[in-house]
Amino acid sequence: MSNLIDYLIRKKDDRGIMADLRCGLIESKKYKAYPYLGYFGGIDSKDADVIRTIAGLYAHHPTLTATGNMGDLCKKLCGRDEDLVKGPVAKRFQYLLASSRDEICDRVTRIVLRAGKEGIPVNYVGLYDDLKRWNDRVKTQWAASFWNGTQGEPDAIPDQN
Repeated sequence: MSNLIDYLIRKKDDRGIMADLRCGLIESKKYKAYPYLGYFGGIDSKDADVIRTIAGLYAHHPTLTATGNMGDLCKKLCGRDEDLVKGPVAKRFQYLLASSRDEICDRVTRIVLRAGKEGIPVNYVGLYDDLKRWNDRVKTQWAASFWNGTQGEPDAIPDQN
């Protein structure tokens, strides 16, 4: 497990630190998270956005799981199988997969905050690693987790006759 995640777990009951870390998700207030994230490279490293995002999301929704990725999480948000093709979460998930490295943290934030409202745990260790290396392989793994094993025939795919 990363040092960042270990730190977050140890500090999760410190309401002041968690409040400051939540500020890391807001551009005009991110400086409040700097005293806690500087040690982890959360101010000016190439992964600063990822570090601030993970810390801020954990501060909002500190319910962890050790399994799954964003594809699994989004699948849980869908509920019914037909939603995996044409539902609003499926569309948001496709939007997520189309993200550049500059966009991914903002788009993941919306999904994790929704998972928090629905009480769905997040694999922050896996998410941290995936966001740090954001590439086609990660996107493919997320897509496979979301769509593999779905039941029935996708209604959104037109007949080829």
